[in-house]
Amino acid sequence: MTTTEAGATTPSTSGGPAPTTHGYHKQKDEHLKRLRRIEGQIRGLQRMVDEDTYCIDILTQVSASTKALQSFALQLLEEHLRHCVATAAIESSAQGAAEGGSEIDAKVEEATQAIARLLRT
Repeated sequence: MTTTEAGATTPSTSGGPAPTTHGYHKQKDEHLKRLRRIEGQIRGLQRMVDEDTYCIDILTQVSASTKALQSFALQLLEEHLRHCVATAAIESSAQGAAEGGSEIDAKVEEATQAIARLLRT
């Protein structure tokens, strides 16, 4: 594995371990398209402020942008639960409850903390 400038790892040609896949990897293109759409909404907000648009109209767009981000976050959370937590559970049962239990506990705690952060927004 090699490290890029952004800190991400990429597979090396030396036959090292395979890159880690995340729960969202199957729908990565859809997610990127969705994020570009949200980015466009944010740019639209900037344009509205620049053009001195009526406050309520801007607030309506802020609300729409917020809901779009929340929806995206929930989709990612669902994919995390289906992929990462489920994988930890499967590996836990293969290792035996005593050995693998800590991994699933860590994944559930991680998801719980993510949910708590989402609820605070």
